[in-house]
Order: sequence, then structure tokens, then C-alpha cells
Amino acid sequence: MITEFTVMAGERIKRLDAFLVSHERGISRSRLQRLIVSGRIRVNEQVVKPSQKIQPGDRITMDAPEPGPLMVNDEVVPLVVLYEDEALLVVNKPSGVVVHPTSGNWKGTLLNGLLAHLQASEKTHSPHAAKHFPGLVHRLDKDTSGVMVVAKTDQAHRSLCSQFEQQTVTRSYEALIYGKPGDEQGVIDLAIGRDVRDGKKVSSHTAQPQTAVTVFKVLHKFGDMASHVELTPRTGRQHQLRVHMASLGCPIMGDRIYGAQKACHISETSISRMMLHARRLGFQHPVFPTYQEYTSEPQADFVMVFQALQEMTSRHIA
Repeated sequence: MITEFTVMAGERIKRLDAFLVSHERGISRSRLQRLIVSGRIRVNEQVVKPSQKIQPGDRITMDAPEPGPLMVNDEVVPLVVLYEDEALLVVNKPSGVVVHPTSGNWKGTLLNGLLAHLQASEKTHSPHAAKHFPGLVHRLDKDTSGVMVVAKTDQAHRSLCSQFEQQTVTRSYEALIYGKPGDEQGVIDLAIGRDVRDGKKVSSHTAQPQTAVTVFKVLHKFGDMASHVELTPRTGRQHQLRVHMASLGCPIMGDRIYGAQKACHISETSISRMMLHARRLGFQHPVFPTYQEYTSEPQADFVMVFQALQEMTSRHIA
């Protein structure tokens, strides 16, 4: 549920978490802090820390999900578990699956499947059973496939959120993009935020820019029409990779929001979804003193588009 309110004149300056405790009495301070760290509570559309000092006139947006168990139903949600222990699990999210329930997407989400998975573990007395599921650590867009880590305990949630906030998590993506960048590799340093004209989109035309940095490397070129690239985000802004590639004139193929129609077709074939895959994710385990890293291969539809581009390139060369 999304709640918005403005800090009224005369409100005493205090920490954001302390302010919210007095206004959202049904939510504990620890949960509010987790929501802030994970970016679900923002001040003036910006991700902040729990210690952020609020001022009169600040607009606070809170996207606090309903308690997870209420969302569980009997539907089958694709769920491929790459790793699981008492503290966390790592999944390979398929494209087409929304990560968290939102307005219009209350069913069939990844969280529904995760909660059902944990409940089933409890019923079978699995050693991986979890009595408490605090929420998600990060997200992938609906069309994006790939590796995600999910916390199963408060301790794991705090640790993983902190790693994402401090940008110590290792992440890399694969994408098929329209056209080809001017350089084989480079760094895109372009601040982004909510677009001043369309609040549903992210762009560099924003009144509240946030630092955003992406490293790109061209892995393969399909003539002038497309490229296969590796993308490494150094920051974690919403839609960052999509906006950054579009800023080069090379939107991710299938991205109808930032790439328009030109990025959604190969010849006369329509591309059904965005060709973006979270291939690699590495982090420090929140309990054990070990670094863990997981990878997954792109889905069949990604491979099919790749092969179609190869065939088209071969025909042009021939």
C-alpha cells in the first residue's frame, strides 16, 4: 500500500525513522528502518537513510507491502532456487513475473511463490524452514530475468540491505541492445530521477537528480543493427540500465518505455519482452564469513533473439 504525506509546518526537526514511528503506529521502528534502507520509503522521491533529518514541506512516500502471508494463494508461481540455507535463499527469477505485489498485480508475484515455498518447508519440517519472512532485499523489473537474493531473517535482511546500500554487492547483467555504442567499453555517469514531464518515467530531465553510474562492455556486434553487452551497475537506481543505454541511443531491445518501437522489432519479428538478464550476483554471507557468488544463463527467448540476430548478420555478410 502506497501512502504519501507532507511534513507540516511547525513539525520539529527529527530523524525520519523517529518521525514515522509517531505517525505510523502500526509499524515497528525496525520494520520502518528496513523499508527506508530498501528504498520503499523515500523523501522527495529520493532514497535516504533512517537518520535523514526531515524538514517542514518534505514529501514522504511510503510503499509498505501488506503482510506477506495474506498474499499467498494456491496459484503456481515459477520458482527456481539456486541456493538456500537458514538465513537466505537465491532464486533465478523468470521474466514476466512481478517481484512484489502492487496495485494491479496482487497475484502471481515472486513473493507469493517465495512465501508459499517457505510455508511448504515448514509443513515438511525442512531444516530450511523459516518462521519469519521480513521481505525482499532488491528487485528486478517484471521483464528482467536472473539472479536475486532474498533474506529469511531480520539479521540477514539488515546485512544484505546494508551491502546493497554501501554498493559492495557484485552485479552484472547481459543485454541485447539496439544499434551499437560508439566505444567498445566505457562508463556512463549520468544522474537520473523522476522525469519532470512524466512522473512514471526516469530520466536525466529531473528536478531531483541522483548519481547513477553504469559500466558497459560490448561482447558481440550484429553489424550496425544490434549488440550484445555486459552491464555492471555501480549504483542501484530504478530503471538505471534502461535509461543509461537509451542515453547512448542504444536502448535495450524490447523496452517499449525507453526504446519506443524501434527497439521492439527485428526485421518484421516483434520482440515480446525486454532483453535484459541479471547474470551474476555476489555478496558477503550475512552469517558465515564467506563471499558467495551465483550465476544463471539467459532464458530461451533471449537466446532465440540472439540467434536470430546472428542469422540476419550472416545473411548480410553473405
